Amino acid sequence: MEKKFNGKAIYNPSGKAREYSRWACNFFIGCSNDCTYCYCKKGYLGLMWTDMPRLKKCFRDTEDAFRIFSSELLRNLDDLRIYGLFFTFTSDPMLSESVPLTLRCVDWALDNGVPVQILTKRAEFAHDIRWRQMEPEKRRRVAFGFTLTGCDDLEPGASSNRERMDAMRLLHDMGYLTFASIEPVVIPSRSLDCITDVSDCCDLFKVGLMSGKKDYSISDIKSLFEGIRVIKEKTGSLFYLKDSFVDFLKLDRNALGEGFVNVDYHIFN
Repeated sequence: MEKKFNGKAIYNPSGKAREYSRWACNFFIGCSNDCTYCYCKKGYLGLMWTDMPRLKKCFRDTEDAFRIFSSELLRNLDDLRIYGLFFTFTSDPMLSESVPLTLRCVDWALDNGVPVQILTKRAEFAHDIRWRQMEPEKRRRVAFGFTLTGCDDLEPGASSNRERMDAMRLLHDMGYLTFASIEPVVIPSRSLDCITDVSDCCDLFKVGLMSGKKDYSISDIKSLFEGIRVIKEKTGSLFYLKDSFVDFLKLDRNALGEGFVNVDYHIFN
């Protein structure tokens, strides 16, 4: 059995989060994107949830958080250099309140040979001059991910889906890796529109259904799947279909064919 590391900042995700990364980092709880479907608003995390990001109680302040992060990264350096580090599951790492600590830790990780994935619903950070100033060899070790649902009304505090897609294209043109979290699928046709719009600037799509939603139309999800197959064939795009999607359609993951990757696909390889 694989031994799990569960630090204050860095840890090995399990369950649905494991479908995104083997290693992740969380500093904050709470988020001003205020997405109506957010899983963090439910269960245990929901008891601590606010509409503004707050440092986890295990950190005294951001300096303490960075010190602990640095120590935990070095402690797991060999594995992190292989698999990379994901930011983040309990907030948005690119909010104005969280981005200074995120960027400091990203720089530290890159300086130590650890590639990083950043998943966000923000777009404004992409225009920061620092991304154009980063050395080309480091750019290939940063993967920017954007959650795309096509439903701005369900994400009232976030950048619009169009702004996120434009940010993805900008960063991709600069030489950064990009991925899209097409999760949750809310309206299948809108999800397919998002995939189509960024198929020329997205290195990997991860597609998942909404947790707890039981009223999807089988025909709508089948149409989404067929649309994905068409785009894959036309563009060579790579897709990871999350377990929620595969289970809903009762697909055989091993029979999906070329272009459909498994959970251990490494975007940096």
